[in-house]
Amino acid sequence: MLTWLLRIVIGLVVLVAIVLVVGYALPKGHTATRTAHVPQPPELVWATITDFPNFPAWRKGVKSVEVLPTQNGQRSWRETTSDGVITYVTEAWDPPNHFVSRIADKNLPYGGSWDYSISPNATGSTVTITEQGEVYNPVFRVVSRFMSQTATMDTYLAELAGKLGGSYTPSG
Repeated sequence: MLTWLLRIVIGLVVLVAIVLVVGYALPKGHTATRTAHVPQPPELVWATITDFPNFPAWRKGVKSVEVLPTQNGQRSWRETTSDGVITYVTEAWDPPNHFVSRIADKNLPYGGSWDYSISPNATGSTVTITEQGEVYNPVFRVVSRFMSQTATMDTYLAELAGKLGGSYTPSG
């Protein structure tokens, strides 16, 4: 009995060591891009994605949003989601075509920015999000390799398309 318990403990220690080694070997940063086509003009898309207080009306995972005072002239807000609380600040603001938001919290195991581009097309607008993500915790880096690094963007674009009368199908 004791031999089996010792083997299990050693096996778990080896497994954790392997995960840590692999995690430290993986890069902290990643870039991912997703694009959706919605049947609304850029001005309406812009009004929707920059109306932070109304996110809970169309983003299922967002419970509440608190608009914060500007930081160095940049807009800032705090989202309470099913996963916790995250504070964002804008780094670029060019209505109705482009803005960049960055996670402002330094105590999270991840961070990064989302670059939103909105352009007109024949049936409405094309919305492209480029994520420059960072995963600081090596264990989370390993987990993020097995999970989709675009899942959050896919959910966001599906909910945005649904809000604006369209649909979104992830590709890639």
